[in-house]
Amino acid sequence: MNLKTLILSEEIRVEDFRDAQAIVAVDDSADDAAHDANIDKLIHLTREIPVPFFARGNIKTLEDVKKFLYAGAKKVILLPEQEKLRAETAARFGEDKVLEDPEALNDPVPAFSWQDFKLGPDGLVPVVVQDYRTDQVLMVAYMNEEAYNRTVSTGRMTYWSRSRKEIWEKGATSGHYQYVKSLTLDCDQDTILAKVAQIGAACHTGHTSCFYQPILTDEYEEANPYKVFEDVYQVILDRKRHPKEGSYTNYLFDKGIDKICKKIGEEATEIVIAAKNPNPEEIKYEISDFLYHAMVLMAEKQVTWQDITAELANR
Repeated sequence: MNLKTLILSEEIRVEDFRDAQAIVAVDDSADDAAHDANIDKLIHLTREIPVPFFARGNIKTLEDVKKFLYAGAKKVILLPEQEKLRAETAARFGEDKVLEDPEALNDPVPAFSWQDFKLGPDGLVPVVVQDYRTDQVLMVAYMNEEAYNRTVSTGRMTYWSRSRKEIWEKGATSGHYQYVKSLTLDCDQDTILAKVAQIGAACHTGHTSCFYQPILTDEYEEANPYKVFEDVYQVILDRKRHPKEGSYTNYLFDKGIDKICKKIGEEATEIVIAAKNPNPEEIKYEISDFLYHAMVLMAEKQVTWQDITAELANR
């Protein structure tokens, strides 16, 4: 495994860590202000580099552990003598939140080798690529044995170009890397489904997905909860960046954090009142109002749905 170490207080070029499969983030702060600044930096790094982060350094209390985990660290690395803190961390967050030895991380061993696949006439296997958060299909590409082995060993999607007759790592020239979250083989063992963390656009045209040209469409409502939340959140962010006259969202941003929090409190009370009403439709509307105002607060505090879902997944 390509395990890299970065010092949070130093100037960091994200590009230098794109090839990492895991990162140890070291906090070498000398005071509380620098400590908090390093944690803020870690929050942004974990968003930009979608690989496991492990935090080390200046972790002295359970509150420090919480801050690093909430900042996006998958685990913390404690000193051998910190047995009491290790026990407290295990009790509060789970035993799997402490990494004993980063160097002991093993290279992933795939459940299937290339010899297990049923190849097409060209000796290749098609790969359907999805965004791991939204399940949106991003593209379809092909792998030969070398591309498959490189994908497994590096954690970045690598393909065989049928037109250029060469291996290509997605993002090597554009910076739009695809980090592997899972590889799944279909029932006939002739097609791979790859769920990835996509950096930038998947399509060379600049579109998020290569599938952007409608052929035939029937009216339907978006059913993916994550995508619904993300779409609404992006509209709220757009209002924050590009204020629109008469917008209620901009009214909340203009009034500030106290007004936003007041509205959240009011909407939470409305949920409680609606819960006592036998009509289930009422609580549906009140929860929707609450979630909207919560998303305004998220935008104000620079918290994303990815942050929220990651935290829920870790509980």
